[in-house]
Amino acid sequence: MKLILDFGNTFKKYALFEGKVLKELKIFEKDDYKKQMLFLSNNKNVKSIIISSVIDYPESLNNYLQENYYFIKLNSKTPVPVKNKYKTPNTLGKDRLAAVVGANVLFSENNVLVIEAGTCITYDFINSEAEYLGGSISPGLNMRYKSLNNFTDKLPLVTNRDFKCLTGQTTEESIISGISNGIIAEVDGIIELYKKKYSSLKIVLGGGDMNFFVNKLKNSIFANPNIVLEGLNEILDFNEKRKINANS
Repeated sequence: MKLILDFGNTFKKYALFEGKVLKELKIFEKDDYKKQMLFLSNNKNVKSIIISSVIDYPESLNNYLQENYYFIKLNSKTPVPVKNKYKTPNTLGKDRLAAVVGANVLFSENNVLVIEAGTCITYDFINSEAEYLGGSISPGLNMRYKSLNNFTDKLPLVTNRDFKCLTGQTTEESIISGISNGIIAEVDGIIELYKKKYSSLKIVLGGGDMNFFVNKLKNSIFANPNIVLEGLNEILDFNEKRKINANS
């Protein structure tokens, strides 16, 4: 059994994998260290662990994992099963890299555009030769609402809700229309640009705001909320096999 740890800005995900199958997923608040350690101690059959983190966490956790498991802390020098052609790999978000690794497993013979809809919307492209070429980053759904409120004196902070009209008749409706219709137009537009440039393109959509987009986009997509976790699992497998081959 393998444990995949994905530490984000708001939540920490603990995912148990058996082979390529996700068996259990627990999501903790960032500071619930006691619950996290209890989860770890309750799963005695875990043999290997990978951690991907965008936040600082106690170094004692690294020490504990290194002493008790086959352990990888994902960084820019960690070997991965794709060719990373990003010019500044040390600045590349770990979630972006993991997502394209996961997408390459799903569609190894295709060009793939991976869209992660979270705090930011990230677009990442990996070709049919398993070459990760990079992508783009734009503000996410909630960031757009907050930006209108933060950078103006009069516009209120609005919470996203289902609003299907193009023309808002109140300030709140106008903000919702502008952001929701604008963000859908952006995503569909980016997809179309990639489709014109690359044949046999598959679209993989993940992230915390995935459900907002699923039934609104014009393009056919493969929705996978666990694409980052699956990619991390693949990276862990890849490194374990490298170690076995090196020792044989």
